[in-house]
Amino acid sequence: MDLGAYLDRIGLRGRPEATLDGLRAVHRAQALSIPYENIDVQLGAPTGLDIGPIFDKLVTRRRGGWCYEANGLLGWALREIGFEVTRVAGGVLREVRGDSAITNHLVLLVRVDGVDYLADQGFGDGIREPIPVTAGSYRQGELEFRLVDTADGYWRLCNHAFGYPPSFDFRAEPANEAALATRCEWLQTSPESGFVQSLVVQKMEENAVVCLTGRVLRRKTAGGQTKRLLNGPAELADVLDAAFGIRGVDVERLWPKVVARHDALFGDRPIEQIDVIGM
Repeated sequence: MDLGAYLDRIGLRGRPEATLDGLRAVHRAQALSIPYENIDVQLGAPTGLDIGPIFDKLVTRRRGGWCYEANGLLGWALREIGFEVTRVAGGVLREVRGDSAITNHLVLLVRVDGVDYLADQGFGDGIREPIPVTAGSYRQGELEFRLVDTADGYWRLCNHAFGYPPSFDFRAEPANEAALATRCEWLQTSPESGFVQSLVVQKMEENAVVCLTGRVLRRKTAGGQTKRLLNGPAELADVLDAAFGIRGVDVERLWPKVVARHDALFGDRPIEQIDVIGM
């Protein structure tokens, strides 16, 4: 694995230094370059936590990935640069689901000059830059994030106003890697997993996010969203390429599953009546 190839993938020239400016530069560059996607899960080709296959997929083949992959890659790159990185188990919507949510998300803590910073690329819609692990509000462009001390040993990252999912919790301690691996496998194989049920591809922009959820393509901003319904595998391939930079996907095999899920949830409702949040 080659750090230079990674930096080229995210559009950075030269090796950043292990400073706060360097951390911000790498985090932002990856956030705006590598999309979130669960296409392999949809196609029944699960991946693990090993960095070799993750690097091949996200860097060499220029695909995207979900939290275990995107944050796994970011953590590897930051360590190569010289940062102190801790992998941490997160829990998406723990405030609703309880402690059973822990390990359904992987995040990173990066220590710079004695301060821990939260780094996260796991949703394709979240912080564009790392934030200190200190309670408060953090504005990035037009977006505002909050970090809350929940008073039960957890921190809660609250996403921006139109972001999804709205929150995740974490403890500032190293993850149980075996528990992460077990949850990673379950999320990719269980019929009850939303990752198995629905295609999701997302990519961050400075103040917006482009989302493909099943057949519905959206671009969301603070001012609202636009929606478009895809109508065939060729259109799916075009959108994956043009909007997310993803090529080489077996869309002919993917499309029937996407259509079946859409029909089960929405039938023949027009696009104006379709709400894809949480599908």
